[in-house]
Amino acid sequence: MKKFLILPILTLFLFSSCSISKNIRSQRNLFSGSWTLENINYENNTGTFSANLFEDARAICFEGSDWFFRDNNSTGRYTLKEGSLCQGGDRFFRWSVVERPENYQSQFQFKFIDEKQKDIEGGKGYRLNIATLTPYEMVLKQNVMVDGAPITLVYEFAKK
Repeated sequence: MKKFLILPILTLFLFSSCSISKNIRSQRNLFSGSWTLENINYENNTGTFSANLFEDARAICFEGSDWFFRDNNSTGRYTLKEGSLCQGGDRFFRWSVVERPENYQSQFQFKFIDEKQKDIEGGKGYRLNIATLTPYEMVLKQNVMVDGAPITLVYEFAKK
């Protein structure tokens, strides 16, 4: 009799420990869909910067880029326009939202994948703090070091 009770209890425990919180599920739903990265600016410092974002392209190439997030399989892509300073095209990624209990701020994380959804950079990824996330706008912030000084890159998105 005891053996029959242990298995359902262990199964219930396993499923409850693997589920995501309501907050994370809500944020994932808000991410889902098409967005435009309208502006990139810098906090905590003054001056002119030439940033190479996500080891991919210059910041100017990302302004006006289209981003798509699919929440049912955690994949997405961003599309850069072709230009004299920019190699256009689609970049594919796998993404998630991570809850950080120590400061109650969620983070968006992603890593690059190919068209067949295979990891292309050995698990290397990026995390950005979610500063604002509504059905119409999203602001993500990334803390980086430049010449030993902290700078925050601010990505401002609008929902399409």
